[in-house]
Parts: sequence; structure tokens; C-alpha cells
Amino acid sequence: MKEFTIKNKVKLVRIEKDRLTQGELAKLVGVTRQTMNLIEAQKYNPTIRVCLLISKHLETPLDELFWIDENH
Repeated sequence: MKEFTIKNKVKLVRIEKDRLTQGELAKLVGVTRQTMNLIEAQKYNPTIRVCLLISKHLETPLDELFWIDENH
């Protein structure tokens, strides 16, 4: 199976929409601020549940927030 990396632009969308702080989004999603920090830094791959909740609260389609980078 070919290796790939999961990429995201959660931080960019969160800041662009200027609606939620990292801590506020984390609370809505049910994770710690530290976990949200790791997700935004692309150092942690969240569960699909967390991805869907992030998508919902940022009002952004899932595939615009998370994608597979097959170049790695």
C-alpha cells in the first residue's frame, strides 16, 4: 500500500472566518486546546468524528479542510 500524508487547513479556515479561537473550537469539538493545536500543526491525525465536527463548526466542507497528500 502506498504511503500518504493527511493534510489540513483547519487553522487557516478558523482564522479566516474569525469566529472561533483555538480553545473555543476545541471545546465545541470535544478535544483539548492542546489536541486542536496538534491538529492545526499537522502533527496529529484526528478521528473522522473529530474531522466532521470541525467541518460542521467551521461551516466548511470536509474535503476542503482535510485531504490526502500522495506526494510524500
